Amino acid sequence: MTITELPATTATALDDPDGALAWLADEADRLQQAGLHREPVVRQQGSSLVNLASNDYLGLSTHPAVIAGAHAALDTWGAGATASRLVVGTTALHVELENELADFLGFPAALAFSSGYLANVGAITALAGRGDLIVSDTGTHASLIDGCRLSRARVVVVDRGDHAAVRAALRDRTERRALVVTDSVYSIDGAPAPIAELHAAARDNSAALLVDEAHALGVRGPGGRGLVAELGLSGAPDLVVTTVLSKSLGAQGGVVLGSAVLRAHLIDRARTFIFDTGLNPAAVGAARSALGVLRADPTLPDRLRDNASRLASAVGAPSPAAAVISLVIGEPQPAVAAAARCRELGVLVGCFRPPSVPAGTSRLRLTVRADLDVALLDRVAAVVDDAVRGVGVR
Repeated sequence: MTITELPATTATALDDPDGALAWLADEADRLQQAGLHREPVVRQQGSSLVNLASNDYLGLSTHPAVIAGAHAALDTWGAGATASRLVVGTTALHVELENELADFLGFPAALAFSSGYLANVGAITALAGRGDLIVSDTGTHASLIDGCRLSRARVVVVDRGDHAAVRAALRDRTERRALVVTDSVYSIDGAPAPIAELHAAARDNSAALLVDEAHALGVRGPGGRGLVAELGLSGAPDLVVTTVLSKSLGAQGGVVLGSAVLRAHLIDRARTFIFDTGLNPAAVGAARSALGVLRADPTLPDRLRDNASRLASAVGAPSPAAAVISLVIGEPQPAVAAAARCRELGVLVGCFRPPSVPAGTSRLRLTVRADLDVALLDRVAAVVDDAVRGVGVR
């Protein structure tokens, strides 16, 4: 697959340069000068680039069984779900996937959404509203942040991982109901959140805890069941887990797991479920097959973490707790230059800049896969070292 970039947007693209949207050209120039302009990367067939920018942690997006599962679903159900899941958008395949995920992750029930983003927004807005409290932290994913904002609940934001501050916010509240939200593994640097302490803080103060396991499924826990399972918290009645089908399972979609009562409540109240077309059958079939591959080979997460540790050591990064390796460069422009140099040398890496990360911490983000061999990891390490040295960081 070759990787190309779309042409940069310019002021001449505006149909009405003197109209109400004329400010867009100035904003585009400002972002360009600051190193914050972004363009989608277009993948094409036949590239020799090593992809360390995806979240395909187990390498299952191209696994023959996963592709076959997608094909079988297409043959049976067609290309689209055709409607909201409350109309005719729920197939028997959707229900089978939900039941299998709930069983694998140790929860009574699960509900699939069209994306992880919609799962988080839907769950939060269905569980908290006006007159309620949400306690979040500075490391949560944008989908959790947007869910908090859309809920219209009072939101208290604490420092990442500060469970004492969470406990204080819950203790001092005047609201009857409260919800704590967090990632289990933070997406920027792969660090684990203090889930056990957060759960204890929530339980001691009659609050629920919502944990996003997007970067933990297939990576942490027994057989890849996630950090919640690793801590022995699966199925706790005051715990809600969200995760995705688009990372370790190599497909598309999001899932909310919890009690049967929670599932029923989400069907009635989660707007991103009620008013959205159901997840397409091919993605459901692919995810179900990927889950089967993971069940059959529970060593995949071990190989992934071994690869991550090897690469982190080779590039001089701390040993990661998950699959993400984060190399802080500093300002956006040198980070962009380092990522471009990696691409020139045959390795595609992530480049995270504000607002994805705080100012002054722009970085290269490397996401490792279970299917990479040692020789390839050593080659990647040499490329990354060259790129980082080239921008004067080492």
